[in-house]
Amino acid sequence: MGLSMRKVIKNIKQLVTPISHDFAAGDNVKKLQIYEDVNIVIEDGVITDITKKDVDCNDVIDASGKCVLPAFVDPHTHIPFIGSREDEFNKRIMGKTYMEIAKEGGGINSTVRAVRNATFDELYKAAKKDLELMIKHGVATIEMKSGYGLDLENELKQLRVIKKLQEEYPLDIKATFLGAHEIPPEYRGDKEKYVKIIIDEMLPIVKEEGLAEYVDIFCEKDVFELDDTRKILSAAKELGFKIRIHADEIYPLGGAGLAAEFEAVSAEHLVKISDENIEKMIDKGVVFNLLPGTTFFLMSDDYAPARKILEKGGIVALSTDLNPGSSYTHSLPLIMAIACLNMGMTMEEVINAVTINGAYSLELSNKTGSIHVGKQADLIVLNAPDYRYIVYNFGVNRVEKVLKNGVGIYNCF
Repeated sequence: MGLSMRKVIKNIKQLVTPISHDFAAGDNVKKLQIYEDVNIVIEDGVITDITKKDVDCNDVIDASGKCVLPAFVDPHTHIPFIGSREDEFNKRIMGKTYMEIAKEGGGINSTVRAVRNATFDELYKAAKKDLELMIKHGVATIEMKSGYGLDLENELKQLRVIKKLQEEYPLDIKATFLGAHEIPPEYRGDKEKYVKIIIDEMLPIVKEEGLAEYVDIFCEKDVFELDDTRKILSAAKELGFKIRIHADEIYPLGGAGLAAEFEAVSAEHLVKISDENIEKMIDKGVVFNLLPGTTFFLMSDDYAPARKILEKGGIVALSTDLNPGSSYTHSLPLIMAIACLNMGMTMEEVINAVTINGAYSLELSNKTGSIHVGKQADLIVLNAPDYRYIVYNFGVNRVEKVLKNGVGIYNCF
């Protein structure tokens, strides 16, 4: 292979990677492999060597005094959406709860109205802006979902926006159908009819058009309860979808138990998860996808029991839960800081959570999420002398460069 086919990141002060190639749990989640003063060799977008030796190459990135980590993976966002809800944010500061605001016509249904009124192009442009902000904060692999359409036409519009993003951007983008995100206003008095529409109309078309790999559901009291969730997930599995579940966020309903029962890829939030369901999820290998930004943004002190899950051997991922109502942040580094400060996770644990475990939850850890020979060169360069600055210097974006398959997709200079 000629020199022009190579890229080298040289003079790396600190290269940091998960030890694990697939997922990090138990003792491995407490560990990172740290190399000092090394070079990474990339050929055809793949890592081919990590070495202290000089490497001949025309295409060089000088990382003197800087850190290199795996590019981040965000396995739970609500892109695409449009509009903002800063008025609701101010109401919460003044003392109103999220549920009170929802009863006034705010909450998810506020964004549903905005998405329904938006054209495809308007929604696509909004999604592009959100995605590019995620990239600037180090993300090169991401999950996106529908859930702000809540009717066939607009759920498909959201999923088609995701498909266009998949075609236009070099990232790994996974799509999730979340038609069961909320009961739309027109079916508020007839939830059973909306559940039937999801099962009989939405799921088959989403599958036929190949618009989503996963089906998710907001399993919550007074929204989609256990029986509703079981019906929708049974239909989804029969069609060949893989499962993700918003579970046990507000009430200990038992959605995490359903995640285990349906052998979901992941369960999300899990603030109110029971000890019994922690064990069930671990037994089935379901990823615990924790979203501490939501708890923080909603001004709650009630965080998911990360330490308990980790000590029992659960696979923990972290996500932004990017959405305009309950977690309006594009920054996984901020989420990492919240997880350390408010959930008691260590820096090693949060880095594993946003790299290899995030990749595992999207079934991509065979090719991304760690810096190992043979994996994609999905990398970030931090303008920092030590990897711990990503959390320690909270609120500051230390990401200087992002590479996907060895190609620069963001450079702050």
